[in-house]
Amino acid sequence: MKCLIQRFDHNPEGRDFAVGDIHGHFSRLQSVLERIRFDPARDRLFSVGDLVDRGPESEESLKWLEFPWFHAVRGNHEDIAIRYAKGNPVDASTYSHNGGDWFMALDDAAQRRFAKAFDGLPYAIEVQTESGLVGLVHAHVPTRQWSELRELLSSSRYNRDRVIWDRGRIQLSDTSHVAGVRAVVVGHTPLPQVAVLGNVHHIDTAGWTKEGRFTLLDLSTLEAV
Repeated sequence: MKCLIQRFDHNPEGRDFAVGDIHGHFSRLQSVLERIRFDPARDRLFSVGDLVDRGPESEESLKWLEFPWFHAVRGNHEDIAIRYAKGNPVDASTYSHNGGDWFMALDDAAQRRFAKAFDGLPYAIEVQTESGLVGLVHAHVPTRQWSELRELLSSSRYNRDRVIWDRGRIQLSDTSHVAGVRAVVVGHTPLPQVAVLGNVHHIDTAGWTKEGRFTLLDLSTLEAV
């Protein structure tokens, strides 16, 4: 079993931010980081996944994953790439419709290289802040207790899929809290603005589209930039 949950200690030297789905628009994200004077020597950036597909710079994802200040959870688009490279059934037309042409065009060795990097991504990240523990997953926490997440992730592919695919909370406007963390940060569902349901912050404001923008969430203050 790959790493399920990765934990990061408090960053006493700088700021910690989370960013919504990137989808192959790393230059656009870099411009946002420059505007907030992001300092890679002190600050850290946490991604809620979906680094690739739909945008023109998906192949930049490997470079970003090597930056010591950049950390990501696994999104459903990374998971699709992993399955495709391993020869698992993936409908090519659906994958193409969702931006996967760049990956299907790669040779087998390149596909395996990306899949290996994506397969090393955790399903969840925990970040200790001065204000408390913050959790990040791509889509959903399928339990009311954060402490139960590791066991759920270990138990079945079904639960791992829920973490990277499930939109139930946002679709049902579920305002229940996830206990054991100050906040949970997710992406996956593009929204016109940040939505907070209970203590779950939905921050995919579609920065990968012409009409959207990237939102950065300060993990200490939980304020959106």
